[in-house]
Amino acid sequence: MLDFNHRPKIEEHISTLIDVALIKERDKEIPRNYLGASRLGVTCERALQYEYTHAPVDADRDFSGRLLRIFEVGHQLEDMAVRWLRLAGFDLYTHNAQGGQFGFSVAGGRIAGHVDGILNGGPSELGLSYPALWECKTMNDKSWRDTVKQGVAKSKPVYAAQVAVYQAYMEASVPGVSDNSALFTAINKNTQEIWVELLPFDGGLAQRMSDRAVKVISATEAGEQLPRHTTTPTHHECKFCAWQDRCWSAA
Repeated sequence: MLDFNHRPKIEEHISTLIDVALIKERDKEIPRNYLGASRLGVTCERALQYEYTHAPVDADRDFSGRLLRIFEVGHQLEDMAVRWLRLAGFDLYTHNAQGGQFGFSVAGGRIAGHVDGILNGGPSELGLSYPALWECKTMNDKSWRDTVKQGVAKSKPVYAAQVAVYQAYMEASVPGVSDNSALFTAINKNTQEIWVELLPFDGGLAQRMSDRAVKVISATEAGEQLPRHTTTPTHHECKFCAWQDRCWSAA
């Protein structure tokens, strides 16, 4: 006799089916063969090495279906933000003349990045200068409110570094983009509130991040493992690192 009491609830069953399908879809993607410029502001250089070499993450840290769903919602909100800004009067481009995403590749293709968009004009009453980089992020309520309170540079230094690097390297293909402040847009995924901040080009930060990229790549190719950011695996950044076990088990 069948015991229906042990059957999963339909919402659990369907959620599992969706998550399994998303993970299979993710696994078919070709891993990128470069160090992403958007990641250069990450605190730990050893973590960047793991990321650059595609080191397997800890067994309990792999992307779950739920996390993949969160990422996809973020991408959809970014697409909506493009529409909203265009409706508001901004001349926003997200793809180049060849139909590809705006981006750059340097150091023999070992460092690369793709930007969310380039602004070529906007409402005159704002008094902004163009062309300007546009970067969009989506955040949960707590993270969004902290960004509003402290500003991008202090609350989200990884994003600030990303914008600076993008402004620097996009100058070759979009002359003048580093002369003008980038428009940083953050969307609250809980409330759909929008935070906008102008980020002037920080040449010093861009140079430090570029030097860091060279350091990470050079050390990796020489077989050298860079130091950890912390001295204990219980540090809060280590606790959230995808390679915590791998990193500290080798000690």
